[in-house]
Amino acid sequence: MQRRPITPENAIVRLETLCARAEHCTYELMTKLRGWGITGSDAEKIIDRLIDNRFVDDLRFARSFVRDRYRFSGYGRRKIAMALAAKRIPRDIVDEALEEIDEDVYFDNLRHIVERKASSLDLSCFEDRNKLYRYAISRGYESSLASRAIKMHIAESQE
Repeated sequence: MQRRPITPENAIVRLETLCARAEHCTYELMTKLRGWGITGSDAEKIIDRLIDNRFVDDLRFARSFVRDRYRFSGYGRRKIAMALAAKRIPRDIVDEALEEIDEDVYFDNLRHIVERKASSLDLSCFEDRNKLYRYAISRGYESSLASRAIKMHIAESQE
């Protein structure tokens, strides 16, 4: 059984409701519209209307995304930037959103991640130190910060 196609008017109402509940980027909304069978100039008009009425704003979305990912998920800048790039957010917006990261909280997150992972490793063993370093990198943290956090943890645990 085929579903009836959604009219552009119904799509606007549905997207406004969706955007009122949570932040979304233009790419996500375009994907929704394509799934509903609305493409081309109709889709662009709908997105433009949502932007004009401030239902969607990629900078606001990026800032919210960055805050959530580094505070609650413990992700580093690199992983956050890659996730935003996957959502087709322009690089200048990504850079502006990443500037909002508090350096102290960011490094504390990394230290917490290192401490938690290190508890299951033997840091006197090179392979385990390397595993801890790769883990911090995989979470999106810069290599220099990961090295510094690991060295600090080792120094503190030897005291």
